[in-house]
Amino acid sequence: MLATGNSAAAAVARLKQAGAVQIRVVCLLSAPEGLRAFHEEHPDVPVFTCAIDRCLDDHGYIRPGLGDAGDRLYGTK
Repeated sequence: MLATGNSAAAAVARLKQAGAVQIRVVCLLSAPEGLRAFHEEHPDVPVFTCAIDRCLDDHGYIRPGLGDAGDRLYGTK
């Protein structure tokens, strides 16, 4: 999922530093704020997503969305 876009933007920056030139981002669920933030940093990288939910809440969770998938997976919250 692409919520704030920060992790995806950092990953793409690393790929570019390593010399990658044909980069695409694929995710199941996105938030409009994350898509905007990602494309501000990487306007040349297309994002393919299955759905764009309504918004992020004040915790950066996609709404209505999944909450924080990492926290759910690793039990950190």
